[in-house]
Amino acid sequence: MLDFLRAIVYGLVEGITEWLPISSTGHLILLEKILPFANVSEEFLEMFDVVIQLGAIIAVVVLFFKKIWPFAFTKKFKEETGSESVFVKEKWILWAKILVACVPAAIVGILLDDFVDEHFYNYICVAIALIVFGIAFIVIETIHKGKDHKIKSLDDITFKIALIIGIFQVIAAVFPGTSRSGATIVGALLIGVARPVAAEFTFFLAVPVMFGASLLKGAKFIMESEAGFSGTEVGVLAIGMVVAFAVSLVVLKFLMNYIKKHDFKVFGWYRIVLGIVVIVAGLTGLI
Repeated sequence: MLDFLRAIVYGLVEGITEWLPISSTGHLILLEKILPFANVSEEFLEMFDVVIQLGAIIAVVVLFFKKIWPFAFTKKFKEETGSESVFVKEKWILWAKILVACVPAAIVGILLDDFVDEHFYNYICVAIALIVFGIAFIVIETIHKGKDHKIKSLDDITFKIALIIGIFQVIAAVFPGTSRSGATIVGALLIGVARPVAAEFTFFLAVPVMFGASLLKGAKFIMESEAGFSGTEVGVLAIGMVVAFAVSLVVLKFLMNYIKKHDFKVFGWYRIVLGIVVIVAGLTGLI
């Protein structure tokens, strides 16, 4: 029962930190030390930190369904999308751009998954990534303050721009603590993408990326674990995903409203403070 309650807390943290550019990894590392599970294996916990993201992915699909669903099966949906065919051309083009953006991170994830876990999944790397990208947010927002953005809609994102954003995502794939959304938003802002567009494209990009990462980790756990899932582990994973889904719905709506009037500096300062906290916790033996 206590592990199920812990799963609720983990789901809350995942749902909040996955979409805000503040690094879910940095928070989960601290949470694992402050509120560790009692009846799950180390292998399961490694898998859980990734697969819990599936709940957050479903929230994106539900919330932005009309913007990303590429089929117009009903008359009403055809009228809303302006499509005369079952296949909504603009949505297919958007998904093609998303998949192009996914290629760099997918290659790195498949080739370097074990290497990254072994060498970079530690508090020092996480803290450095938190602080460096925190500073990047503050600097970029200061430089671009008052400037007009060249790319003001999803349609303005070209395949070249999508690929550049995808390359920034590789940084998050290699260095835990960077924040996938943080890396892609920073990259998008640097090349002139408006904040709301950068955020939306980042959310959509998360769907195949996080689904693929979850599938990879889940399959790896099943193949390498001799005992498989215990009853407690199944319950912990299910509860964590459901809570992450519900919280993500609220956080995504909040963030889209927030960035219409505010910049990302507050998240930059938060990342710097969290990075310092992680370093202090590591040096004092708390993590």
